[in-house]
Amino acid sequence: MLYWLSALSDGGDFFNLFRYITFRAGGAFMTALFFGFIFGPPLINVLRKHQGKGQPIRTDGPEAHVAKSGTPTMGGLLIVGALMVSTLFWARLDNPYVWLLLFVTLSFGLIGFADDYAKVSKQNVSGVPGKLRLALGFAISAVAAYWATLFHPEALQYQLALPVFKDTLINMGWFFLPFAMFVIVGAANAVNLTDGLDGLAIMPVMIASGTLGVIAYAVGRVDFTEYLDVHYVPGTGEILIFVAGLFGGGLGFLWYNAPPAAVFMGDTGSLALGGALGAIAVVTKHEIVLGIVGGLFVVEALSVIIQVLYFKRTGKRVFLMAPIHHHYEKKGWAEPQIVIRFWIIAVILAMIGLATLKVR
Repeated sequence: MLYWLSALSDGGDFFNLFRYITFRAGGAFMTALFFGFIFGPPLINVLRKHQGKGQPIRTDGPEAHVAKSGTPTMGGLLIVGALMVSTLFWARLDNPYVWLLLFVTLSFGLIGFADDYAKVSKQNVSGVPGKLRLALGFAISAVAAYWATLFHPEALQYQLALPVFKDTLINMGWFFLPFAMFVIVGAANAVNLTDGLDGLAIMPVMIASGTLGVIAYAVGRVDFTEYLDVHYVPGTGEILIFVAGLFGGGLGFLWYNAPPAAVFMGDTGSLALGGALGAIAVVTKHEIVLGIVGGLFVVEALSVIIQVLYFKRTGKRVFLMAPIHHHYEKKGWAEPQIVIRFWIIAVILAMIGLATLKVR
């Protein structure tokens, strides 16, 4: 919205700053951060007042989690709110990719909100049935996948770009749409599975989104794409503003989610942010790179899949408990130890993902 102030510029004054994506990204970051600091305490008080016993705790989970009983959930409202407000203020609202990301984030956030509400109101860890959540997620991602494809350059439509291999595209035809749907839904649910310890999910989400934001800015500039030999996707530079809002909102939330957490993100936040990561990857044609940058989420999701399949086949477990962060809790690792080590892994994977921009 504030981008339109650039129309008041004669080319050499303050208003000219609003033309620059980097300036507006900084504004989005600060807006989201202050939003979190200002609205965090009152939101937590409202959630605590109306949720009573807070988020239900799994009875079969690590014993240390019993002490977290009574902690309110739905803290993702703070992140999504900060993200939406900062993006609407600072991004160009004539950019279709901005609206696509807002649509995916808000829609998955609503699914998560319904799930959190069901858990809190019934004091049951089940929430909304998994099949219904998946069906809604795939419906949303179908719209997003077609939306992205519609605005991609004709040469990139229905194409899968491979990292490292220069100018390599795989024409998937209409199969690209279900593939893109899987990327978005998979990312949403992988982040959701990761959200099990204080601060565990939000920092890797911020790291992954920051990495994808840099990629989005690069592939949205023709001079950068020519230098890096990557595919040019006009308009993706505005995604950096969305990501800056996510980063600022994430930091604001982490202030209250740092151990011991005053509020949990809940599915409201994890599904929204995971869906956003998947959508950014689809828009920028970096779906495979998301698997590297978000490798931590992939491992968390795979640990659950492996555990379930192996248990159904043999009646035995591969891990002491899934997702894998609970396995390490059961092995005696302290919660801060797990969280910080997983953050380190997320940073390493982000650096590898960024390296694919130049390695050709």
